[in-house]
Amino acid sequence: MAELKSTDRVVVVGAGVAAAQCAVALREGGWHGPLSLVGAEPHHPYDRPPLSKDVLLAKADRTALDLDWEALDVQLLTGRRATSLAAGRLGTDAGELPYDRLVLATGAIPIRLPGAAAARVLRTIDDSLALRAALRPGAHLVLVGAGWIGAETATAARRLGCRVTVLEAAGAPLPGALPAELTEPMRQWYAQAGVELRLGARVDRIEPGAVHLADGELVVADEVVVGVGARPDTAWLAGSGVELDAGGAVSADASLRTTLPGVWAAGDCVSYPSARYGERVWVQHWDHALHSGRAVAAALLGGEVAYDPVPYFWSEQFGRMVQYVGRHSAGDRLLWRGSPEDAQWSVLWLREERPVAVLTVDRPRDLAQARRLIDQGAVLDPVLAADPALPLKSAVR
Repeated sequence: MAELKSTDRVVVVGAGVAAAQCAVALREGGWHGPLSLVGAEPHHPYDRPPLSKDVLLAKADRTALDLDWEALDVQLLTGRRATSLAAGRLGTDAGELPYDRLVLATGAIPIRLPGAAAARVLRTIDDSLALRAALRPGAHLVLVGAGWIGAETATAARRLGCRVTVLEAAGAPLPGALPAELTEPMRQWYAQAGVELRLGARVDRIEPGAVHLADGELVVADEVVVGVGARPDTAWLAGSGVELDAGGAVSADASLRTTLPGVWAAGDCVSYPSARYGERVWVQHWDHALHSGRAVAAALLGGEVAYDPVPYFWSEQFGRMVQYVGRHSAGDRLLWRGSPEDAQWSVLWLREERPVAVLTVDRPRDLAQARRLIDQGAVLDPVLAADPALPLKSAVR
C-alpha cells in the first residue's frame, strides 16, 4: 500500500501504550497529517503496569504517559467508545468518524465470573484507585485467580495490612504459564508473605461479601477481586470484515495488517504469525504494546517489515522481580541456573541447544544476556549454560 499522504486521515481506536506509540512514531517519522486517538476511558493515555503496584500502594495517583499531545498535534477523543466498523468509517457512541487509515488498539477486557457485579477487576486506573480506597488494614481481600496480577495484587494488599486469601481452581499458581516444578517454589512465596493460597478452589458464583465455591463452601470477604485472565476487546468488530482468530484476537499478517483494507492492529487485541516460534502469537504485555504500536506506524509510513520480536514481561511480587523473555513449549529442555532455595535463580529453555526462553528471579544479567542470545539464535553448551556461576554468554558454542 502506498505511503501516507499529508491529507490522509489516520484514526487509532484505543488510547493505551500501543496507540500512543503508534501516534508518536508517525510524528517522529515526519508525517503531519490529521491524526486522532479514540479512547473509551475519559483519561489521557496511561501506563497499566503500575496499577497493581505503585497505584495500589499510593506511590502514584496517575500513570499518564509523559507526552505533549498538543505539540504532537494529536486529537484525543476520550470517553468515546467504538461500536462498529465499515470501510472508511468508524462508528462510535458519539457518531461516525471517517478515516483513510485505521489502527485497532483496543486492548483486552477482563474475563468475568457469575456474579461479576459483586466483584472488582483490576484493569483501569479507576479500578485501581477504587480498590486502593477499599484496602484498609485488617480488611479481608479474596482474590480469584493466582496468576501474575493476582500475585501482584496480593503483594500490595499485604503491604497495606490486609488479610489475603487467593482462590485458584488449578492445582498450582500460574496454571498454563509455567510448569509445576517452577510454580512450586512460587507457591511458597505466598505462605512466606502471609497469604493463604487455596488450590483446587473452583468458584461457582460471587455475591456481595462472599464467594461460593463449587463444593458448597462459602468464603466470606470484605472485598473480592477477580483476576482470571482477559480476552481481546474485539466483539464490536462483528460483521466488519476484520477476521478474528479462535481466541477472538484480530488475526493480522506479519506486518500487523488486518483483512480489512486500510486497517492495521497493535497491542493486546491482535495476534500475528511468528516465524521465530512457528505459530500464531497473542501477547498481552507492555513491551509488545510498545513495539507493535511502533511497527504499525512504520508500516503506515511505507517501511513495513515482519513483526516478530522476542516477547518480554516482568512481574514484581512478594519482594521479588520476576522476568520472562521468549516463548517456551512443553517439549523444550529445561535447565536450572541455581536453586529455587536461593534468593536469586533462573531457568532456561533450550530447543536443539538454542535458547527459546528464560525465566529469572532477581537475576537481571541472565535476562539481558538471554534476550540477546534468543534473538541471535545462538547455540549453547548445555553444561556451561546450567552453571549459574558463569555468564550465559560464556556458554555460546
